[in-house]
Amino acid sequence: MNDSALLALAADLALQASAAILAVRAGGFAVERKDDRSPVTAADRAAEALIVAGLRAACPDIPVIAEEEMADGRLTAATAQYWLVDPLDGTREFAAGRDEFVVNIGLVRDGSAHLGVVAVPVTGELFGAIAGQDAWKRDAAGQRAIAARVPPADGLVVLASRSHGDIPRLEAFLAGRHVARVEKYGSALKVCRLAEGAADLYPRFGRTMEWDTCAPQAILEAAGGSVRTVDGQRLRYGKPAWENPDFVCAGCAPVGG
Repeated sequence: MNDSALLALAADLALQASAAILAVRAGGFAVERKDDRSPVTAADRAAEALIVAGLRAACPDIPVIAEEEMADGRLTAATAQYWLVDPLDGTREFAAGRDEFVVNIGLVRDGSAHLGVVAVPVTGELFGAIAGQDAWKRDAAGQRAIAARVPPADGLVVLASRSHGDIPRLEAFLAGRHVARVEKYGSALKVCRLAEGAADLYPRFGRTMEWDTCAPQAILEAAGGSVRTVDGQRLRYGKPAWENPDFVCAGCAPVGG
């Protein structure tokens, strides 16, 4: 399967998972707690089962690392190529009745976020990209290329996590920068908004996992943006326990600090 076929597969599965999530939402659901006290619902599990079954059937030679399987103790080592799946990124927002949750399916190749899709179930938006090609967005108006923007003269639009993060550290990071406003979002939707040129900066101080970032990183980088650790290195994959360091997502002009 070539990269275009892999991306098409991921896109189809993300849309199917979106429908499954909305069906659970419409029917009502309970919120459970995993060992790390993070929430999980029937929607997370239904979406993940659908995605991993589809990926493993179509690509039996590519390992799948999926959030809920990892939480249940399934151990899989990093290889040269593997899928990363977050079936419902933004479970806290989903459980609270907000609309800022997404489906992330990304592919790592040689430690790099190589391709990915992010589906937004409530709005029907679908973002996708392959490294070295244009990022795109598909919605009711059709599919079109998207690009990160150069920050406007009136200041940065900064996105921050609604449910996570270190507010004092964020404020210290932004001190001295020309900031127009700070908006709070849930999930990887923040990174997609940077990719389509609706915002400029998303610093993330706090725990994230590789399945949270692979797909949106592939999209933002293809759109001309960057995802870098606080010491300026590109965010890479295959880390111990799949855990990311702090990082900064930026539009066309990377912002250090």
